[in-house]
Amino acid sequence: MPAVSKSLRCATVAAIVLVSVISAPTAFAGGRGEGGSRGSTDQQANADGNGTVSVTVGGVVFDRSKNGSGDSVGAVTSSTSWSPPACWYAPKYTPEELQDYLEPIWEAESTGYEWDAKQREKYNAKDEKKGFNKDKTGKGFWWGSYVNESFPPGWDKCDTDYFWVDTGDPPPADKENAVTPEVLAELAYAEIRVPGTEVTLAPAEATKVNLPTWAWLDGAEFKPVSVTASVKEIGIEATATAEPVSLQIKPGTPDAETYPASGVCEIKNGRIGAPYEKGRADDAPPCGVKYLRSSGDGTFPLQATVTWEIHWTGTGGAGGDLPDGTFGATQDVVVQEIQAVNR
Repeated sequence: MPAVSKSLRCATVAAIVLVSVISAPTAFAGGRGEGGSRGSTDQQANADGNGTVSVTVGGVVFDRSKNGSGDSVGAVTSSTSWSPPACWYAPKYTPEELQDYLEPIWEAESTGYEWDAKQREKYNAKDEKKGFNKDKTGKGFWWGSYVNESFPPGWDKCDTDYFWVDTGDPPPADKENAVTPEVLAELAYAEIRVPGTEVTLAPAEATKVNLPTWAWLDGAEFKPVSVTASVKEIGIEATATAEPVSLQIKPGTPDAETYPASGVCEIKNGRIGAPYEKGRADDAPPCGVKYLRSSGDGTFPLQATVTWEIHWTGTGGAGGDLPDGTFGATQDVVVQEIQAVNR
């Protein structure tokens, strides 16, 4: 576990659409070819009578009701080398479910007699009453591995066979990324979606050389967002919350000056920058840029990136900080020379 510093409320119609699109069988997938634990990308969505949708991905339920929404939202990128877990372990099977899954594999004899025999011995399969821990039914789960469905680097590292965890006990310490409140917070981090960062500029159509260009973002959109991840079978959850803290502007050319000089516009009074007001064309904006030369027949690629501070809280009073996340966009800016008329 890396050390780091720092319910979906939508219309019933939208919930029904979501369910129809991403609903999947409830049975867990498994099997690493030879009877082991393979990462699963099973996904399932459920809606209650109030239109609240919960999305289950890899044994974890994500509540995205307080997440960012809209066509321009995107995932944040960690400001450090840390990244959310690419794979994890979570409850996967009851004793009977594991038996129902493994025995057909062994009976097919596709994995070899010797391997099948060792597996039967490992799970005490010959004991009808105690095999697969059936004597512990309702008192725990067989845990297995799951992977991030986008398969980022490290997705194949969770290759341990199924292991048993009694209800109320923590997972084995040697199982990296076995779900705990902190791991759930890290998984929730990967599900956070924040608003797009195309800034509003004034002048809007084309700015002029040496004329301060005001830049701002819609304050109503830039508010904290959060995602809650939970594993109901073992009664743990964690919420990761992202709060916008600053906007960085890069003009797209060295021949420009930014306001402030650092190019980093801090959030003040819940908004980033300030809308342009008539009569202030020559004033220095709280957030903006001044281009020192024309873009000619082309444009300058202005990049705007918002930094989001991310923290988490979880079951049992746990909590802490996660690395800041960033999300940005590039937009083309036309810069024209000011034309003077001589008479």
